[in-house]
Amino acid sequence: MAPPVRPRSGTARKEAAEAELVLCGRAWVAGRLQPLEVGIDGEGTIRAIGRNVRGARRHDVGERVLLPAATDVHVHLRDPGPEAEVETIASGTVGAALGGVGLVGEMPNTEPAVTSVERLEEKEARVRGRAATDVLLYAAALEPRALAALARRAGGFKLYLAPTTGIDPAPEAGQLDALLAELAHHDLPLAVHAEDPGRFRTGLAAVDPVSWDERRPVDAEESAVRRLLAASAWLRLHVAHATAAPIVALARARGVSCEVTAQHLLLSNASGRDGRFKVNPPLRSELARAALWREFAEGRVPILASDHAPHAALAKALPFDVAPSGVPGVQTTVPLMLAKVGEGKLALDVLLRAACDRPARLLGQPMGRIAPGHRANLLVVEFRSRRPIRGAQLRSPCGWSPFEGFPAVFPVEHWHDGERVVDGGEYVGRPCGRVVRPEYAPGAAARLPPPERA
Repeated sequence: MAPPVRPRSGTARKEAAEAELVLCGRAWVAGRLQPLEVGIDGEGTIRAIGRNVRGARRHDVGERVLLPAATDVHVHLRDPGPEAEVETIASGTVGAALGGVGLVGEMPNTEPAVTSVERLEEKEARVRGRAATDVLLYAAALEPRALAALARRAGGFKLYLAPTTGIDPAPEAGQLDALLAELAHHDLPLAVHAEDPGRFRTGLAAVDPVSWDERRPVDAEESAVRRLLAASAWLRLHVAHATAAPIVALARARGVSCEVTAQHLLLSNASGRDGRFKVNPPLRSELARAALWREFAEGRVPILASDHAPHAALAKALPFDVAPSGVPGVQTTVPLMLAKVGEGKLALDVLLRAACDRPARLLGQPMGRIAPGHRANLLVVEFRSRRPIRGAQLRSPCGWSPFEGFPAVFPVEHWHDGERVVDGGEYVGRPCGRVVRPEYAPGAAARLPPPERA
């Protein structure tokens, strides 16, 4: 069961007799699609759901489907940083809105990294008046003495167990123990890049995705996850970008949250040979990819995320060993999976739990479901409206996608707090996003319930 929703400031009032906006259509409520009307108040909160909701303004979507907007818990917008000309908070969040995402979790490995309250405040200032969606800001968990001050302002922490873009070196064993002990005192999500560099095969040349997979093998992930599972049970632990079914099973057995990405679900180390297919952790074999997809499609993976990392096309065209790791995905992850739903290869309820409900609960936000008291972050979807992904047509200025030509179902409309920001598949909104922090109910469990109990 999800923890009770704590009302946002200014919303704790009696339900109005008449909604200011009523959206009518086939809505996913109570585990099934059914013709319903959704009443939304003037503050963008869902106040009523039924067959006949009174409202001054009505919008009927016909046979299209009303779904909750997604939450992407893992996004790198590279703002601030040397790649600001490739992606910014403004362009990245517009891409998120077009892809059906109403909240992004922005990672701290920018340049400079978010390691202090001052840098966090600077990043908050970059969000205000520029973001098309809400943004939860992670802080980097690098120095135990800095965590208490950061915890009073950040939306979560990100811990890197292996060197990555903007974070080098990784914490040593003794420092990691101190970090985890201190993080257990702060009731915030802890997302972890779980790779054990001690298991990397550094003697191997990295010339393509296959050799990159061999250099950073699955057992490096497994070693790191086992180390994390031995830490305090009070951590709100979330394992980022799991690449193989055994990693998911490890986390699930302990009731720990984990995520998978579209690239690890849909691409393998045989999908391409150049830097566009270089990610950390690496793409795995086709056999491993198929096993991970089965875990996801059968509802055994808690969360779907993008790990959006929009490196410039010129940087990705460098020799494989020096090309940066990461792919763009915040605009395409949900549409790719909606296409799988339309093809009958993925159940809609599995997708909604992984992309909408559980990510919002992990970040402590009253969204992710069409339910009274939740924010009116809603999508209108036409499953028959499929089109191939074209990197040049995506909002990110990087202009490429590893999913070039893949079929996708992009939302026709996107409503953010009851305000339409996407109409006819085009962005028509304004920078109405805000910085959010978790709103956990007092006494909520530290760990996300595993999929079977969600």
